[in-house]
Amino acid sequence: MRLFPFGGSRRTTNADAVVTGAGSGIGRAFSIELARRGGRVVCSDIDAERAAETARLVTDAGGKGFGTRCDVTLADEVRRLADTAQDRFGGPPAVVINNAGIGAGGPVVGEFALMDWQRTLAVNLWGVVHGCHVFVPLLREAGRGALINVASAAAFGAAPRMAAYNVSKAGVLALSETLAAELSGTGVTVTVLCPTGVKTGILQADSPMDATAERLAGLLLRWTGRPPATVARAALDAADHGELYVLPQLEAKALWQAKRWLPTTYTRSAGLLERVVR
Repeated sequence: MRLFPFGGSRRTTNADAVVTGAGSGIGRAFSIELARRGGRVVCSDIDAERAAETARLVTDAGGKGFGTRCDVTLADEVRRLADTAQDRFGGPPAVVINNAGIGAGGPVVGEFALMDWQRTLAVNLWGVVHGCHVFVPLLREAGRGALINVASAAAFGAAPRMAAYNVSKAGVLALSETLAAELSGTGVTVTVLCPTGVKTGILQADSPMDATAERLAGLLLRWTGRPPATVARAALDAADHGELYVLPQLEAKALWQAKRWLPTTYTRSAGLLERVVR
């Protein structure tokens, strides 16, 4: 879905980029795809070893990678990430990808633990808020650049037993739409990625998910999961064309349309379907 197209500026080619959550999954795929486009990439992750591994893969793919640790839930660490990037690049990055995130699901609202709510929002929403708060002024001052925020079809899908995750991704979607308005005409574009299933490690053991949620998420990945490289490439291509929304799968597009044309029917049907599958 293109908003304010910029005619294919190829702003992700030969780009200096920062990627959060680069240690695996979509973040690693973003980093490697940027390398294939000739870029230099600061690969950040809460796991320093995995960040360094991705940086090596970036270099192997033809780019230049720099690994660093960053906990996106802490604003000071995101500020240090920006300082590291500017030191490496000799100026602000051209592409910033706020990707770090965790899965969450299981109990219904009222039973899902508040500490799990807080952790999910801290990583998935506040991590993106911190990234935008720190990097957007740098991009705006430079008068150019591309910001990519990774949300999910969960932002509008309203799937039961995923309230914390849904809320976190809906916040990312709203933030991205607001930034697109605020940055209009500045030379900085905003793209928000909203995939359905992507074959990543988001169902890792330390994510706040119960057995039912893991089983349902596993079924979703088997039915609709796409390789992270395909999803990352679609998002980067969209950023090149100034597109705001990226719905890289047919089912994501179908959910988007159904929710908007038949919101009440859609929401009730989602609840019934979840009970049947469960």
